[in-house]
Parts: sequence; C-alpha cells; structure tokens
Amino acid sequence: MLCNHNSFLDIPVSSPAIPYGNKTIAKAEMAKIPIFSAIYKAGSILVDRKSEASRVESYIRMKGVLEMGLHMCIYPEGTRNRTSAPLKSFHNGAFKLSIETGKSIIPALIFHTKKALPPGKGLYFLPHPLEMHFLPEVAPKPGETMEELKNRVFEIMKDYFVKNS
Repeated sequence: MLCNHNSFLDIPVSSPAIPYGNKTIAKAEMAKIPIFSAIYKAGSILVDRKSEASRVESYIRMKGVLEMGLHMCIYPEGTRNRTSAPLKSFHNGAFKLSIETGKSIIPALIFHTKKALPPGKGLYFLPHPLEMHFLPEVAPKPGETMEELKNRVFEIMKDYFVKNS
C-alpha cells in the first residue's frame, strides 16, 4: 500500500481506512509526539532515518509484515509534501520491497489533509471532508527494475491525483 503524504493527519487517517490488517512505516521521532505516540508505537515500524542499522532493521521487519499476510503502508515521498507539485519524488524502499517479495503495490491517494491540517499551523485543525481513493494493484513485471516500477507507480498516482483534485 503506497500513500501520498501531505499532512500529519495522513497516517492516523489512512491506517484505519485500509480495509486490511496493516502496519505503516514512520520516522522514530513521531513516537515522541504526545497525542500520536501510542498510535505510532502500536501500529508502525519506526525507523531512525539517520541510522543505516535502523533502516536495514525496518526493511527486514517490513518483509516480515508482508510474510504474515498483512499490508505494509508506505509513504514513498518520505516526508510531507509541502510543495505545489502533486507528489514529491519517490524513494526506492517500497519498490525494492515489491520487486524482492513479488508483492503488488496498491496505490492510494489521500485528499484534503493539507486543508484540514495546514503545514506550519501546528495542531490547528480546520473542518474539511477527507477522502482516500484506492487504485488498482500494480504488480511488478518480470524483469522490471526498481526504477522502472517506481516511475510507473509515480505516474499512475500523479495522473490520478491531478485528475481528481
């Protein structure tokens, strides 16, 4: 499961909206936020992005989540998109995971969390309806490289986001 990332609301909104058992990947610092701490500790694989050992360990744990038959919810932009572009460029991890495990990617797009919790406003919420759209699965093709899969999924998600914003 791949989701776009616009706001602190994305993880608490997406995890319960995914119709299957899932865990998400989250930066370790998120477990220090009082309101979200319990959510992140219980439902996430926490990673210290500055630590190579932590990144390797989180990758192994993500494979374990998939082996248990759960979904792994990954935000391939790596951090919130504060730009005017529909999506930020994607990191490689989710696509490496898909290629190595043969598991399909389910793209999902979250709409309006940036409006409900604008960047730079702290925890100042504005009432706004939120939406999450699940797109068809994208299976890795035989012989497809990680970069090719990443580009293919990026274009699918970007095109859908632009058409439905």
